[in-house]
Amino acid sequence: MDFSERLQALRKTKGLTQEGLGERVGVSRQAVQKWESGAANPDLDNLVALSDCLGVSLDYLLKGEEPSAPQARPAPVGYEFKSRRTLFGLPLVHIHLGAPMGRVSVARGVVAIGDVAVGYLALGGVAVGYLSFGGVSLGACALGGLTLGAVALGGVAIGYLAIGAAALGVYALGAAAVGCNAIGAGAVASGFAAGEEARGAVALGNNAEGGLALKAADYVGQADAVRALVLEKCPRIWRWFLELALRALL
Repeated sequence: MDFSERLQALRKTKGLTQEGLGERVGVSRQAVQKWESGAANPDLDNLVALSDCLGVSLDYLLKGEEPSAPQARPAPVGYEFKSRRTLFGLPLVHIHLGAPMGRVSVARGVVAIGDVAVGYLALGGVAVGYLSFGGVSLGACALGGLTLGAVALGGVAIGYLAIGAAALGVYALGAAAVGCNAIGAGAVASGFAAGEEARGAVALGNNAEGGLALKAADYVGQADAVRALVLEKCPRIWRWFLELALRALL
């Protein structure tokens, strides 16, 4: 259907005669008759008047197509702040939150906060820093769901000193603790192990097995004697770590 046919169809749909349409647009019946026969074409002003009168867009009137909806620009997403001052080439503070779906906001700064944060002090879903706090955290001191650090505290903690539901470290404290020295409900250590279930070179617990197995029930009130036995076998153990075990079990 070309323009002339479309114009005639639209006019009839509106219940208008050629004369009636001409009156509304401000032209004669003959002008409308020429448009519908294809003998002439309306100018731009008349096209606009026809589209208003017939209740259709110019695109539909001319081409039989409705204009495509404009592509909406994505709304600004997220927040980012980066301080002008720097240290060692890094901004003192970099905060980058709420990246668009499918992307990750990365923050790098002395203090970094973001989905992924890298800095001296890092807070984020994934955090890497001297002090790090996040779902997954890596740092000298790390706190989070899954942590790896010299000092690690988390649901699963791996570090020199590891504290968590599951802890693995040189010194490990947790419900399940494995390390050179371990304290937990279930503790396994190459050195000193203390807990309900303890396995180690020196084991202290209600159910203890190892090179030197000390059943806690047999040593209630004898903390000094147990301390001496442990220090004889494990002279380098941190004293506070040993005291923690003695207080918990004896």
